[in-house]
Amino acid sequence: MAEAGAGGSGSTLDVGRFLQGLRFTPFHKRLLILSCLVTFFDGLDFSLIAFTLPYIRDEMGLTNELMGTVSSAAFLGQMIGSLVGSYIADILGRRPVILVCTVFSAILTFATGFADSPDMLIVLRFFSGLAIGGLLAPAWSLNIEAMPASMRATSVTIIMLGFSAGGAMAGPITNFLAPVYGWHMVFFVCGALTLLLAVGLQFTLPESMRWMVAKGRPAAQIAPMVNRFDPGLDTSRFTAFSLSDERKTTDKQNPLAKFVELFHGPLAIVTPLIWAAYFCSSFAIYLKSSFGVLFLEELGVSVVNASWISSAGSIMGAVTGVILLMLTEKRGPALITLAPLIGIPFLLLIGLGLVDQGAAFIPVILIGSIMVGAGHAAVISITSIYYPSAVRSTGGGWASFMAKFASVAAPLVGARYFLGDRLAVLDGYLFSAGCLAGIVVFVLALSHFAKRLKTPERPQEQPA
Repeated sequence: MAEAGAGGSGSTLDVGRFLQGLRFTPFHKRLLILSCLVTFFDGLDFSLIAFTLPYIRDEMGLTNELMGTVSSAAFLGQMIGSLVGSYIADILGRRPVILVCTVFSAILTFATGFADSPDMLIVLRFFSGLAIGGLLAPAWSLNIEAMPASMRATSVTIIMLGFSAGGAMAGPITNFLAPVYGWHMVFFVCGALTLLLAVGLQFTLPESMRWMVAKGRPAAQIAPMVNRFDPGLDTSRFTAFSLSDERKTTDKQNPLAKFVELFHGPLAIVTPLIWAAYFCSSFAIYLKSSFGVLFLEELGVSVVNASWISSAGSIMGAVTGVILLMLTEKRGPALITLAPLIGIPFLLLIGLGLVDQGAAFIPVILIGSIMVGAGHAAVISITSIYYPSAVRSTGGGWASFMAKFASVAAPLVGARYFLGDRLAVLDGYLFSAGCLAGIVVFVLALSHFAKRLKTPERPQEQPA
């Protein structure tokens, strides 16, 4: 493995070829674990509001409209943060953006525990969303750029498993703390834990080697990164590093130039299809995450049991997404549609009132929730893989930005049309089934047009 990716004369290392020649190394494993921890606490902090909302509603006397606004505030923050964080990550690097966003997420989550009015809650959730949204695209890029081609999409799904696990843990943590210590303590504890992680990341989180090469960083900075993947490789003989498996992007650093790169060649069709699929998936998942507990409460399930069901559905959906990507990574994105195709009939059974408090009620609810989560995890996995490293984070950030229109709209639409009585809740499940149908249509189209994007499987060796 020591010679993998070396050029003929030995003075230039083709980093693209080197990375693709590697198997899954201990460094890959450490990177995935760190990234999963980042997204775990990201998901935990983000999802706390969904599980504490019934307690906050009772204490502050929130109306349905105010609950929708509180939920949407974080999504709006995520929307803006996804653009800003991803752009900065393509300019300054993935590592500094992830570190700063994790620190601010911890501080703002802790501060949310001091909220004593709807206005203060809305403001704090908005700024928390900025931090949470800002680190996701850089985290996706950091992993995509480190992995062999056969694990790029799967790695994103694995780290988003961390996000889902964190969201799922928000339910048990709320159930444990809120009834005894109040909902405020939930935010204090989770904010403190996230801050501990942020301190640990200062000493352990690496930068993306692909990004460093794409940005023309000095060889002396890149060589130590090579040895993290292969400690046995003598990097002293390499005076330059290259990426033959990526096209050259513009040297301009302004946001418009980065944006235009997302529509280069076949990407002019692929990029909008990614946005459309992600939009549909986000509407379904955020409608569920915002009001899943309240929906089940309206259908006769206790708040505590509804929290357990929602948590189980979230984590099982994320795991199913990982399994789905492991099976389909080498066969293109079309098989991603398996999750929404399975989920549609289960959501229709609920929405049409065909399953109502009988023995099949909970299993149908759970399977539908799992498939919504699995489909969302799978769609996220393909939002950044088609772009060069110099603009990869920007690509993921813009996809996230477009999806956040659905994330912001879902709580507002849900509060207005899908809360209040049983029939309204059933309409919410029918609408979610329609969102899954949209995923199927757009991902199948994406699968067709993505075939026009050709990445060299055997990059040319670089001259000395």
